[in-house]
Amino acid sequence: MLYAIISEDVQDSLALRTAARPAHLARLQDLQNKGRLLLAGPHPAIDSSDPGEAGFSGSLVIAEFADLEQAQAWADTDPYREAGVYRSVMVKPFKQVFPQ
Repeated sequence: MLYAIISEDVQDSLALRTAARPAHLARLQDLQNKGRLLLAGPHPAIDSSDPGEAGFSGSLVIAEFADLEQAQAWADTDPYREAGVYRSVMVKPFKQVFPQ
């Protein structure tokens, strides 16, 4: 089943994100390599695809896991979470309707 992992950043998270980004991306690449990643990306803090120093306000990952417990466990060990980037992380079941 698909799960949405919706994360909100702490204030001024850009330096923390930058430091933890390689490890964070490696985990996402692993999900993609296994065919389990639907989409992933950050929420720019301003209305721009390249927010520069404004940074990001959070992230969204939609991926396949066996169950909610495994999705939560994956989210709990995200390098961004361990580095203090996220102030909150919510994991919810997700039903894709479009595109079909």
